[in-house]
Amino acid sequence: MTLSGPYTTLTPLSLDDVDDLVAAATENRSTYTMTYVPDTIELMSEQVRHLLVERDTRLCVPFSTRSTQTGRIVGMTRYMTMRWWFERDEPDAVEIGGTFLSESAQRTPINTDAKYLMLRHAFDQWSVRRVDLKTDARNERSRRAIERIGAEFEGVLRRWQPSLVTGEQGLARDSAMYSILPERWPEVREALEHRLFG
Repeated sequence: MTLSGPYTTLTPLSLDDVDDLVAAATENRSTYTMTYVPDTIELMSEQVRHLLVERDTRLCVPFSTRSTQTGRIVGMTRYMTMRWWFERDEPDAVEIGGTFLSESAQRTPINTDAKYLMLRHAFDQWSVRRVDLKTDARNERSRRAIERIGAEFEGVLRRWQPSLVTGEQGLARDSAMYSILPERWPEVREALEHRLFG
C-alpha cells in the first residue's frame, strides 16, 4: 500500500530504495545515538532484506518515507509487532516504529504527517484495538515527539529489548511504552489535523 499526504508519501519498501536510504541516513548521524540506522549500501541492503522477509511473514509493513513535494526518500518507518487475535484479515493491534529521518527532514511536518497517515489507516481501515509507540526510556527527544502525537504513556518496560546504542551490544534496554486506543483516536486525529492543516 501507499499512504499519501501533503508532506509525506509512504511507499512500500524496496531494495531499489537502498541507495537513497543510505543518502538519507548519512546526511548527519548525530541524532541516531539511540537507534540503529545502517550507513552503508551493504548494511542497508541487509536491513531492507530482513524487513522484506518480515513483511512476507506478516510481522511488519515497511515503508520508505518520501517528501511529497520533492519525491525524495528521507527515511524509513513501519508497522511492526503486528498481532492478530480475532481471526480477521486485518491486524488487531500494531506498533508504529522503526523510524528514522534524514537530518534535513527532522523538525519538519514530514514525521507528523507520516504518523497521521499510519494512524488513520490503522484505525479507520484496519479498525485496530490499539497502536503502540515505544522508545528507549532514556531518549527524551523521541519521548516528547511521541507525546506530541497524542499517545499516552503507559510505563517503562524494564529490560524489554536489546539496546540499540553503540557500545551497549549484549545489554537490554528499558523501553518507554505509549499507546493510542480507538476511543481516543478522534481527539488525536483532530489535534494532528489542526497541526498539519490549520
